[in-house]
Amino acid sequence: MYEIDAAKIYEPLHEARGKDFEAEAGRVAEVIRERRPDAGSLLDVACGTGAHLRRFAGLFDRVEGLDASEAMLAVAGAGTPGVPLHRADMRDFGLPRGYDAITCLFSSIGYLGTTEDLDAALGTFAKHLEPGGVVVIEPWWFPETFLDGYVASDAVEVEGYDIVRLSHSRLDGDASLMTVHYVIADAESGARHFTETHRCTLFEQVQYEDAFRRAGLAVEYVDGLATGRGLFVGVGK
Repeated sequence: MYEIDAAKIYEPLHEARGKDFEAEAGRVAEVIRERRPDAGSLLDVACGTGAHLRRFAGLFDRVEGLDASEAMLAVAGAGTPGVPLHRADMRDFGLPRGYDAITCLFSSIGYLGTTEDLDAALGTFAKHLEPGGVVVIEPWWFPETFLDGYVASDAVEVEGYDIVRLSHSRLDGDASLMTVHYVIADAESGARHFTETHRCTLFEQVQYEDAFRRAGLAVEYVDGLATGRGLFVGVGK
């Protein structure tokens, strides 16, 4: 029950907190076309509820999405009718066609636990890339930019619900461990509370870059884009 509810409120909640999916998708499209002007096809890996994917659909001739969560894909499918969606792990999926661009945004790459996982994902991306294609990844924080003990809180109104979101992040070995508390209330059901825990690896910049290179991609880090975590941009041969 809560997973479905969380998936449905995911996009409007983050928009209410100030995230601009449309502007981010537009900037990523610019980054892609600066390196591949004729890019017409795009695969959005870890597409979630389709927040970026829906915007990409207006910017590219052919878009597809991929995610490991059935609940997220159900919401994405309702919002992007006619767009092919694939349920798969980003480390080892196999699709029948290639793409001019592959994206992995909102720091979803951080959910990978090891550099071996990172290598597997970048290798899989590269296998699905058309010649001269572009891979764009938004990283999670680097070890030196992560704030241990960081607390964030928001109170917003979304889809008829009043929602309080409170998160606390702490260092957990080579990763961040973020616990998020939600209190969701509406007139019919009253208040409900649930929590989510997110463990994201604090890969170093050089670890990302090495994974791109091992996948055969020329890589650069573009600072300051997206949410301030920048973007890694790789170009195939």
